[in-house]
Formats: sequence, C-alpha cells, structure tokens
Amino acid sequence: MARAALGWGVRDLAKEACVSPDTISRLERGEEILPRTLTAIRTTLESAGVEFFEDDRGDGVIKLRNRQE
Repeated sequence: MARAALGWGVRDLAKEACVSPDTISRLERGEEILPRTLTAIRTTLESAGVEFFEDDRGDGVIKLRNRQE
C-alpha cells in the first residue's frame, strides 16, 4: 500500500531501497524477509514521505506527509 501511495512500481522501490525486485514481491506476498532488509525498505518509504502508524484497533495504517513539511 505504501509503495502504491507513492506511485512507485516494484522496481522503483527496489532500486531506492537497494534490494532486488524479487525481495519486494516476497514482502508484498507476506513472505519472511531479513529484518535488516525490512528496515531498509521501511526507511526508504519513510524518507519518501510515508508515515506508518496503528489505528485505534491496532491495524497498520499509512499516510503521506505533506511534501511542504
């Protein structure tokens, strides 16, 4: 969802996070990936303006920061 919110394809995120497109695909299928790889992807998304948080039910939610902030 975060990748789509940015308008990025799998290859775009993979390039920015310095991981393979297959890694992004595995993550999106819910397969296990290394913690350091997950951190690299999350950091990349956050640097691009994605904020991760949980709603009042504990569900994961994202939002895009205002680009002017």
